[in-house]
Amino acid sequence: MTATKDAVRQRYSAAALRMAQSGSCCSSGCCDDAAAESSCGATYTADELAQVGLDSSISLGCGNPVLLADLRPGDVVLDLGSGGGLDVLLSARRVAPSGHVYGVDMTDEMLAVANRNKENAGVGNATFLKGTIENVPLPDDAVDVVISNCVINLAEDKRAVIREAFRVLKPGGRFAVSDMVELRPLPPMVKEELDAWAGCIAGTIPVADYRQILVTTGFEAPEIEITNEQGVAGLPGAIGSASIRARKPADGVEADRS
Repeated sequence: MTATKDAVRQRYSAAALRMAQSGSCCSSGCCDDAAAESSCGATYTADELAQVGLDSSISLGCGNPVLLADLRPGDVVLDLGSGGGLDVLLSARRVAPSGHVYGVDMTDEMLAVANRNKENAGVGNATFLKGTIENVPLPDDAVDVVISNCVINLAEDKRAVIREAFRVLKPGGRFAVSDMVELRPLPPMVKEELDAWAGCIAGTIPVADYRQILVTTGFEAPEIEITNEQGVAGLPGAIGSASIRARKPADGVEADRS
């Protein structure tokens, strides 16, 4: 495990322990960086949360990929970096009764919180898997939709993550994620700081680079909409949250495996 990945794992393991102790994240101080502080739980409606009996403060995300994905009954869904399970459980309600949702996370503590939340919510059509977003424990062409909430920016090899999303999607499948992106070049000292990486800042990439990865992987017509801008290191509007959508072609051909 690299130093960067270990820093991410430690940060989110600690966040999971706070969730387990208090049932909350933001109110207990784990949303302590600019990226999470301004967006934690901000995009979930009271009606949505009532469906699963959870508070938005368990979210460490920067958007609402459940709405972005336009989920339908019968869809099979994968959440990359599922954390405490909020997006998985909300998705499971939307795809019921015949659909199913998988969440993958690399931290045992988060998986424990997610499974507890699943049991408390009484959701039967959801499964949490241990794994990384670069190596998802699902077969090819397994899901209709891939979602994620402020997680892909944490990966060192974003191309590998996008390839995995493409691999597990069925032909014609949908990619719908909320993520942090770089809007202005960040100082090298920020990009190299492990805490900044684990805090959804240093791992951000420019919108053009994100779009290029999607296109070269084989996704069709990616759409990236900036939904919020935040300052970092004295640079106003340096990073922002984005809604990102794309589709795997019906023929499933991957464009770039290099």
